[in-house]
Amino acid sequence: MEEKILDILEEICGDEVVKEDRDINLLDEDLMDSLDYTELLIAIEDNFDVVIAPSEVTREEMDTPNKIINVVKSRM
Repeated sequence: MEEKILDILEEICGDEVVKEDRDINLLDEDLMDSLDYTELLIAIEDNFDVVIAPSEVTREEMDTPNKIINVVKSRM
């Protein structure tokens, strides 16, 4: 599951750094914008049947690969 999320992030962000540094802040490093964030939520739902509404979590709660993995795990 973690590898799949990292693959999704690499595709959305267009940079493999998300696999190398799981604590990189995707927002601060301009690797993800609001459209990318929406794409991420849709990809999580499609791949893991985990629905995360944008109103349920703040972007800051999902701004690193590790945080995203933990949120998905907690909802499975």
